[in-house]
Amino acid sequence: MKLKLKNTPEQVELIAALGSRDPGASREAQEAFAAFIGPVIQKVIAQASTAGLIFSDSEFDEDDNPSIPLDLWYDEKEGYIQTWSQSIAGGLPTSQVEGVKEMKIATYRIDSAVSWLKKYARKHRLDVVSKSLERMAQEVLVKQERNAWAVVLKALAEAKSGTSHQGEGHVIASMRKNEFNVHDLSRLMTLMRRLSESWAKGSSVGADSFGLTDLFVSPEVKEQIRGFAYNPMNTRGARDTGPVALPNNVREDVWSSAGMSELYGVAIHDMIELGVARKYNTLFGSFAGAGIGHDVDSGTVTTVGKQGTNFSTSATVANSTGHQILVGLDLTRDAFIRPVARQHESGGQFITLPDDQWVTRSDKVGFYGFLEEGRVCVDARAIAGIVM
Repeated sequence: MKLKLKNTPEQVELIAALGSRDPGASREAQEAFAAFIGPVIQKVIAQASTAGLIFSDSEFDEDDNPSIPLDLWYDEKEGYIQTWSQSIAGGLPTSQVEGVKEMKIATYRIDSAVSWLKKYARKHRLDVVSKSLERMAQEVLVKQERNAWAVVLKALAEAKSGTSHQGEGHVIASMRKNEFNVHDLSRLMTLMRRLSESWAKGSSVGADSFGLTDLFVSPEVKEQIRGFAYNPMNTRGARDTGPVALPNNVREDVWSSAGMSELYGVAIHDMIELGVARKYNTLFGSFAGAGIGHDVDSGTVTTVGKQGTNFSTSATVANSTGHQILVGLDLTRDAFIRPVARQHESGGQFITLPDDQWVTRSDKVGFYGFLEEGRVCVDARAIAGIVM
């Protein structure tokens, strides 16, 4: 993420005014600068967020209590569904049973504050000001991402659907531990297709309008995908050990694109936070129950990775003997919602205000920024995964 102020006469004059020792002039400049920088930080955060690919915004007035009419998302004979959300920032996502009605959504404030010496403003140090605001945006983004992915991973770990072909959870085991191949992707696509039946228990409109669209993986899995170009692979498991190569045109595509961002029409995204002993992998492990993986070929529920153990997060990065999760999503559904407050005065989502804690003797200037949002998964049929 990079935020840089342009070196124009207007911006230089405004920055210089921030460092004025005249309290009135400095305060006026702070208010003008805060109104200018809020929308900029909001745009930077939106572009840098990985969760922005998953969650769709649902704006509400900052003084309202957001809600969702669940009967527009579901047709459940039992009269209730499960949703996953958080009540406070950084809190444990909860699996909440709700009747088919108007569901109130808990939101929380995510904020950050930065400050710098006024002498940097008087010297027109746009680089110092830019880096300070960049830090504010980064802090907000880190909190947003952690909260958003906690909801995604909690929903994946607990999702169950009678329409899935194993009749249990939405996570399958890879054919081989620590190995990803095209057959695993094909199996996940089949699972997602089975989860995508219509409310009438038939094919959805257009027959193929729902299904696996995006797969989030670790850099190590992306390395294996690059290896498709030069390594033969086994797609049948231990009982058929003969290596099989991909078609030449597919191997050439992988080679020329340095790792392929798309396979079978599924977008592949690699994330630093995924992988053995990494942050989101460990977070999923804290949510995962016993025997989270399923052996589809045998039709029976087994422990993950066919190794006789449950999901393991005890391995270190250097000793990659643990399991890792691959997260598959159907982004054609509006399953992941981010209710976000629209501020009265600015009309934006992120608001920046002068930080009034700095008095005259400190010779500092600072800003406080915040937004109010929530994260909720209302349809677990949009998520499935592979445990390696």
